Amino acid sequence: MSEPATAELYRVELPMAVGFDHPAHRRTTSDSLVLRLTVDGWSGIGECAPRRYVTGETSDLVADALRALPLEAIAASLRDTGPAALLALLLNEGAAAHYALPGGNNLHCLVETALLDLIGKRLGLPGTELVPGPGAVNGAATASLPVSQVLDLSLDVEEFLDTRGPFHFVKTKASSAISRDVRTVAAIRDRLGDRVPIMVDANMSWAPDAAVGHTRSLHEAGATFVEEPLAKGAWRQLARLRKEGALPVMLDESVRTAADARAAVAHGACDAFNIRIAKNGGPVAAAGLAAFAREHGLAFQIGVQVAEVGPLIAAGRALALRNADALTVEGGQSDRFFPDMVVSPRPVVDRIGNTVRGVPGTGFGLELNHHATRWARARRTEGDPLWQVTAPATTHTARSEDHA
Repeated sequence: MSEPATAELYRVELPMAVGFDHPAHRRTTSDSLVLRLTVDGWSGIGECAPRRYVTGETSDLVADALRALPLEAIAASLRDTGPAALLALLLNEGAAAHYALPGGNNLHCLVETALLDLIGKRLGLPGTELVPGPGAVNGAATASLPVSQVLDLSLDVEEFLDTRGPFHFVKTKASSAISRDVRTVAAIRDRLGDRVPIMVDANMSWAPDAAVGHTRSLHEAGATFVEEPLAKGAWRQLARLRKEGALPVMLDESVRTAADARAAVAHGACDAFNIRIAKNGGPVAAAGLAAFAREHGLAFQIGVQVAEVGPLIAAGRALALRNADALTVEGGQSDRFFPDMVVSPRPVVDRIGNTVRGVPGTGFGLELNHHATRWARARRTEGDPLWQVTAPATTHTARSEDHA
């Protein structure tokens, strides 16, 4: 008789060596939930990074929803359907639909990434075979992708230009003053010339009446894109901005679901999507948005949540490698944020060339290490519907509902 399946929940609030500022929030610690699923001796780890201002979810809300995790159904599907057949089903319909998961996008991402990781390890498959996409699988895990560099409000533009190259694509976070943003874009364009795209991410901070003028000023300074300039889901105002403004529009917070993507296209509200695995409900739904963008002639970015702690990093890279026609890819800054990480091996960014590769190994390639132990919060065993608390909650200065 097989051992009972288990689910272990970790809430990871790692202090960041450097903070990250943008118009919506400031972040000084991570706030991720990590889930380890173990079935018949095989384990997989997943992650989500809830942000209230993005999806309305917080880590507390996701942890509460996880109480209804269908652990028995997950274990039974692995045993009865088999991992290869189950993988095919999940890549077609996603974990949320297959198991009728409760909760929202971040819980769906948490469970799906853990389950795909487990299946990949059991079948001996790399991460690039655990996510959908048109890219060739053979050789994808060893391919190298250039990543964008992000200038947030905690860093001076001159220091950024002196220390963060080489530059393939630049995103700069908007400030509260358009004159400052214009100067920032002009300084970047003056240093880098015409070859590097520059996107200004306003994080929903612009007033509609000022937005057209802002895009014209930024375009004159050398910007090539604006990201999420207006309030979330302001479709008609976004369509007007596209018509009257001077920059193509990428949407991030406005596009959380396939329904959002359809609404954006129907209203002519954007030119591109920022696709993020946690925000969009897991790798399968994220890949579906990339496919939808292609179908409708839109560009897309493979983005990250600030301060991802491991599984999301690896899953994001696998998604990017399978969807290498992305406008740009964000590599994250875990190497700068965290002296110690809760996973091994540490996901690497090649700072010589500012490129990333897939994480080697099977599944998404990572395991929890001893640094994760202090963040353990709860554990459930197959056959017992109750979660058992495994460690007392800790208090930090940064909480998920207040930060980026």
